[in-house]
Amino acid sequence: MPGNQHFEQVTLLITHYNRSKSLERLLAAFQELQCTFGDIVVSDDGSKPEHLQYVEELKNRFTFRLITTPKNKGLGNNINKGQDAVTTPYTLYVQEDFVPKDTFLVHFDNALDFMEQDKGLDIVRFYAYFPYPYMKPYGKGYSEMIFHKMPWYTNHLKFYFYSDHPHLRRSNFFEKFGRYTEGVKGDLTEYWMSLGFIHYKARGLFFNDYTELFDQRNSPDEPSTMERNDWRQSKNPFVRLMRSGYLVTKFARWSWDVFAAKHLTKKGEM
Repeated sequence: MPGNQHFEQVTLLITHYNRSKSLERLLAAFQELQCTFGDIVVSDDGSKPEHLQYVEELKNRFTFRLITTPKNKGLGNNINKGQDAVTTPYTLYVQEDFVPKDTFLVHFDNALDFMEQDKGLDIVRFYAYFPYPYMKPYGKGYSEMIFHKMPWYTNHLKFYFYSDHPHLRRSNFFEKFGRYTEGVKGDLTEYWMSLGFIHYKARGLFFNDYTELFDQRNSPDEPSTMERNDWRQSKNPFVRLMRSGYLVTKFARWSWDVFAAKHLTKKGEM
C-alpha cells in the first residue's frame, strides 16, 4: 500500500449532521492512511450545540475549514454550500459515516489520473449498495457506466447514475448539471441530481469491486440520518407483487423525468 500521498488538486468535502464522532473517525482514517489533500471542507447542517462544539475541537487535531448554518436546511443545501467553498479542480465527496479502507489510495490515484487524462469524465464512483447494471470495461478495475434510454433496457437501477456515496467529481460540475435540489428529502435530492446527470449526458466510472474501498459504519449512538423504506427487502409474495407493479409505474415516471430534467435542474424548480 502506498503511503504519504498528497493530492493537491483535490478537496475532501465532508457533509456532517449530528455525528461528530463519525466525523472524527473519518478524518482519523485518512490521517492513518497518510492521505492528505489540498483542502478539507466540512459542511455542517445545523448540528446540535454539543456536536458542533466537538467539531470545533477537532480542528485542533485536523486541518479543515468548517462551513456552518444557523439551522438545519437539508442535504441539498448542505452539499451546495460545501461545494461553493471548494477552490480546487476536483472534489472527493464523502459523507461522515464512511471510512476509507487500506485499498483506497492506489485506486483513488488511478481515478484521479483517469479524470485528468479523459476530460469527458464527470464522476468516478467508489461505493454503492449494488452495481450499476450497464457498463463496459474501462481499465484498472473501473468500468464506464452506460445509460441506455431505450425502454427495453428495463433494469430500473440504470437511473441511479449519480449517488451521494463516496465519489470523485470535477468541482465545476454545477455548471453542467445544476445545483442540488433544496427543501426536499435527501433521497429526492439525490434522485434529481442523478436524473440531471443522465439528461445532460454525463460520463462516469464505477469501481467494479464497489465495497472494497470504503466501509459505511453507523452506531446506536450516531445512527444514520437518512430514512429509507425497507420493503424492498421483503420476501412476502404479496409485497413483491405490489413492488413489481410499483416499479413498472416508477420506471415510466423516471423515464419522463429524465426528459423533463433540463428545465428543472437548471432553474432549481424541483
